[in-house]
Amino acid sequence: MALSQVFGRLIGVREHEVDPGGGGADRVPQPVTAVVVGGGIAGMSAAVVLAERGVDVTVLEAAPTLGGRLGAWPEALPDGVQQNEHGFHAFFRQYYNWRSILRRVDPDLAFLKPIPGYPILSERWPTEEFGKLPPAPPANLLALLLRSPSLRLGDLRGMDRDAALPLLTYDPVRTYAEFDDTTADELLSSLKLPDRARAMLFEVFSHSFFNHEAEMSAAEMIAQFHFYLLGNPEGLAFDCPDEDYATAIWQPLTRHVEKHGGRVVTGAPVTTVSRDADGWRVATADGTSYPAGHVVLAVDPPALAALVAASPTLAEVAPELAARMPAFGQAGPPYAVARYWCDGDVDPGRAVFSGVSRQPTLDSVTLYHRLENESRRWAERTGGSVVELHAYACEPGVPAEELAERMRAELIALWPEAARLRVRELRARVEAQAPAFTPGSHAWRPGVRTDAEGLYLAGDGISTEFPSALMERSAATGILAANHILRATGGAAEPVRSIRPRGLLAGRG
Repeated sequence: MALSQVFGRLIGVREHEVDPGGGGADRVPQPVTAVVVGGGIAGMSAAVVLAERGVDVTVLEAAPTLGGRLGAWPEALPDGVQQNEHGFHAFFRQYYNWRSILRRVDPDLAFLKPIPGYPILSERWPTEEFGKLPPAPPANLLALLLRSPSLRLGDLRGMDRDAALPLLTYDPVRTYAEFDDTTADELLSSLKLPDRARAMLFEVFSHSFFNHEAEMSAAEMIAQFHFYLLGNPEGLAFDCPDEDYATAIWQPLTRHVEKHGGRVVTGAPVTTVSRDADGWRVATADGTSYPAGHVVLAVDPPALAALVAASPTLAEVAPELAARMPAFGQAGPPYAVARYWCDGDVDPGRAVFSGVSRQPTLDSVTLYHRLENESRRWAERTGGSVVELHAYACEPGVPAEELAERMRAELIALWPEAARLRVRELRARVEAQAPAFTPGSHAWRPGVRTDAEGLYLAGDGISTEFPSALMERSAATGILAANHILRATGGAAEPVRSIRPRGLLAGRG
């Protein structure tokens, strides 16, 4: 254990227990049925826990493959089939609940490999390195301030320390009460940081949540700054699978759910959810109807809002949920993903993953032929490379291929040797499914439990009472939804864990 982690533990920067689990039978004592709508991280996390406890659970996924924004699917290329994916994801080490689910299929998490370094690229300024800080606060914050070329001692003197204090005093109630109506842009401006420090240290961070800082709640940015930097003992280091997501995650988790008696049905878009005297009923587009005692809706915000609108019963049995949907269902800005299969390679010293600052479109670069085995084998066979470019929050209404070429041009400005790569194949797409964290949204953001008995929500846009984000929020809310069902039916719940619940200077509240 690193010295910073030892000191961090002494001041409470450690893994904390949110829900101890237990408190019931290892398996539900009577027959229980549940339907989980959505086969991404949230839905499959719920299904894993429910199936293990003996619940008769069925997962219904609209797409032909599982995963949602962590999805993967076969892509037919002229020289054979390659797996394509929805975009790069970092598996941070404070993702305790998501890693707990993944340990079901790989107890040692051997498929997760550490990513050395986390550089931030800029056309205007030298590269900044985030991944090699001490793991735990406050040592990581001090090291960042001492090492960062973007922030000098004189800059700290000119910084508005009172404006910066909320970053160190995160509180799950007070922070949202005081800052949810403020934009992240307004908060960053109030710090009076040099433009370089703001761009390299903060704007890259806020873009990672698929929101523009001018349209993102300052409270949410404070919460995520706490979750990723100031409140966890693991630091900013992260791991990634050495196989594509389908091979490493979704196929093994499907087998695990099925081994415990559950079912996973893909290509089954849900059209309505209804409730009558006999319980819940979930209908799919092919006319199949699934009866259930409990339902977990684990889909993205636009899909959830559309499903609630198409299910008149929900307006009757869950009026509060229905009332929240028009605002909640507005997704964040579109994001673009472009994967290039190329002849040739970039310089060998380039990082596997790099963030990007202040380019008009490009937010990150991933070298998949140095990350996943299938892409590595393709590159070795062809002498080529597999490069993914990602825009986290891009201009709406622009075709995917145009965004891809914009990102490629911006990459060449950063890595001139990329101009030598001849594109063999391109697969590009634009989606708008990520949750929006707009100012003032916390008050109406739904939580896991709804106002209808037996109906629960899960996903990375769902509110939690403890710090969480992105994949970890999806997994945590899926487990919480399962726990509500288990406790209602006499089963033992799954433990839920998170990081330090409050900021370093927030006290105990």
